[in-house]
Amino acid sequence: MGETSNAGGRHTGKPDQTSFGYQDVPEDERQGLVNRVFSSVADRYDLMNDLMSGGLHRLWKSDFLAWLGPPREGSGRPYRLLDVAGGTGDVALRYARITGPEATAVICDISPEMLDVGRRKVADAGLGDRIELIEGNAEALPFPDKSFDAYTIAFGIRNVTHIDMALREAFRVLKTGGRFMCLEFSQVDVPMLDRLYDLHSFEVIPRLGEAVAGDKDSYQYLVESIRKFPNQERFAEMIREAGFERVSYRNVTGGIAAMHSGWKL
Repeated sequence: MGETSNAGGRHTGKPDQTSFGYQDVPEDERQGLVNRVFSSVADRYDLMNDLMSGGLHRLWKSDFLAWLGPPREGSGRPYRLLDVAGGTGDVALRYARITGPEATAVICDISPEMLDVGRRKVADAGLGDRIELIEGNAEALPFPDKSFDAYTIAFGIRNVTHIDMALREAFRVLKTGGRFMCLEFSQVDVPMLDRLYDLHSFEVIPRLGEAVAGDKDSYQYLVESIRKFPNQERFAEMIREAGFERVSYRNVTGGIAAMHSGWKL
């Protein structure tokens, strides 16, 4: 537990605060609150993604993997992907379907409930020999240095308490020449679309969460967490600060989401 100092230099003894949506909460309590959100929504997470985005998240993920450019089926090239916060397996399964048998993936997620959903989907797809699922924290990954060719994280990094630590961990576990890629909601840059997006986010999504997943509050948090996340330029700078080079990003659907890329060179 951290401490903050007052103007006179004396420690107040109060824990450091961080944001949980629009609330300020003790830093050491935030991860537990986030974990409860995903425990609650795990079984309906994929369905809610379809409903909230009108299916757009599927196109975004396809574009995301196309930009990553893993070796295609028939290449014979070994390739190892780490998909962090990918518990339900959506990205890893898409990746496995466009690559050959030499390409493998590890899904790492802090939520056992999300991983349970992912395990079922991986088993149903018959891909258990190529996709491994491991419980772990993005801020302290349970993998050796230089273990992976690529690191992906889709709609997960804004739920990490210390984003800078997660980025440094991504850099650590990537091989030299490896690539970091993140898909995350971002700042809309199209006039009028921003107003429509706010209306959809704050009026529609929490009500969908209540009707479909029986949990309005969790989806209220998820909407608020998007607004608290750094914009495209600031997040790109954070990626550079973690050690990555050739950092760039691409907006999708007017900046509703953005794909970020960086290389460990």
